[in-house]
Amino acid sequence: MSAAATTSQPRRPRSGNRRDEAARLAVLHAADDLLVEHGFGALTVEAIARRAGVAKQTIYRWWPSKVEILLDTLIEDSAKRIPVPADEPTAESVRGYLRGFARFLTRDPAGKVLLALLAEAQHDPDTARSLHERCLAPRRARERAMLTGATDAGEIAPTLGPDATMDALLGPIVYRALTGASIPRGLVDTLVDALLRPRAN
Repeated sequence: MSAAATTSQPRRPRSGNRRDEAARLAVLHAADDLLVEHGFGALTVEAIARRAGVAKQTIYRWWPSKVEILLDTLIEDSAKRIPVPADEPTAESVRGYLRGFARFLTRDPAGKVLLALLAEAQHDPDTARSLHERCLAPRRARERAMLTGATDAGEIAPTLGPDATMDALLGPIVYRALTGASIPRGLVDTLVDALLRPRAN
């Protein structure tokens, strides 16, 4: 790959250079911290550049906007901190995933990034498109596979389809986080018991 092709990538440097990787991580961490400190509206590429100790031009060479920076932060952090169970999912692993998701939204800076992007997506179609294509759709595919695997194994018995089930499980959690309400442990248990283990007739 030529140098020109390397620098044309909008989201990540791909040269493998250690200095580039250190700068990339510094930008992601700076964006994460500044969002938590000042909110999405006050977050600027200039402020990110200052906090990260890199030139603003460097950021624009790698990312077209602050939304794409935040998406990189969100995708990397969520993959590490709330991976979707993939190997022989059980009812308890689904419950554990939901509890982890609730903790992620309320205690993790990257969870604040997700909430901010969800809010911004309500009135910015470009943010909505990027958030869906880069983050929500790939994660939903893994969540769908998790529920399908657990259903096929006889671990759970949802009465709704996989997508509707995930919406019903995650919706109350996201709503409470968006409104600043706490997420009681019992909420997850109630959702799991009601939606994944229906009473026999």
